[in-house]
Amino acid sequence: MAELDAIDCAIVNRLQDDLPVCERPYAEVAAELGIDEAELLSRLQRLLDERVLTRFGPLYDAERLGGAFSLVAMSVPEDRFEEVAERVNAFPEVAHNYRRDHDFNMWFVLATETPEDIARVNAEIATCTGLPVYDMPKEAEYHLRLKLEACP
Repeated sequence: MAELDAIDCAIVNRLQDDLPVCERPYAEVAAELGIDEAELLSRLQRLLDERVLTRFGPLYDAERLGGAFSLVAMSVPEDRFEEVAERVNAFPEVAHNYRRDHDFNMWFVLATETPEDIARVNAEIATCTGLPVYDMPKEAEYHLRLKLEACP
């Protein structure tokens, strides 16, 4: 893993909070951190390129926009895991695909534009992998504020 210096750590820690709503939010955050906007953006891109960060961007409430989320599990034979993961991950609706040490060893989130699309995408995944998918729609929602310190 890439080495993080104090500025990298400060950037990672600060960007877990809300960005200012203004014309140049990165310039404002950079000023808070004692660097300029170009350095912040350059370092942020490096952290993404080196996979220290896998994603940086806004979080949308898909349901409020008319879309849907669902948790999906699959039981994938070990000798097919990589192939199935590649097929599943090719769907743009798939996010957060994880391997688990369990009979249901592949878990991922579907995010679709409409609730009806969940069933369609699940059926397409089942067809293209030849394996059943187990859809677990949300029954309740809990909001947790998780913040990880980059360099405690």
